[in-house]
Amino acid sequence: MPRTRKEQAPLLVDSPVIQGRYAELDNYTVSFETFPQDADGTPAFIGLPDDRCQCPHWGMVLSGRLQLRFRDRTEDYMAGDVYYAPPGHVPVVAAGTETVEFSPTEKLRETTAVVAANMSHAGGTR
Repeated sequence: MPRTRKEQAPLLVDSPVIQGRYAELDNYTVSFETFPQDADGTPAFIGLPDDRCQCPHWGMVLSGRLQLRFRDRTEDYMAGDVYYAPPGHVPVVAAGTETVEFSPTEKLRETTAVVAANMSHAGGTR
């Protein structure tokens, strides 16, 4: 059975807004993400359908606060909450938020290609 730990997953995103460690487990990617400062993900998803993340995620908020903005609603999650984020969301996080998420690898790759391009245009590091 595949497994990983946060400290074993490679650090693939290291910017002032997000530090992300990612590892593939069969057809899913586990993401360990830390947000040192408040962050609104809106600019990162420009260019995707409806300018929103199109990848589903299953996750848990380890610390802080995660808000998911959908076209028709907003959902708030606090430390200890487990969630499902269907396609069509934009994440907004408070400083100090840590999450762990599981996402279908192929859908995540499609999304992160756009996010990485947007981050590089905005001066982020990938």
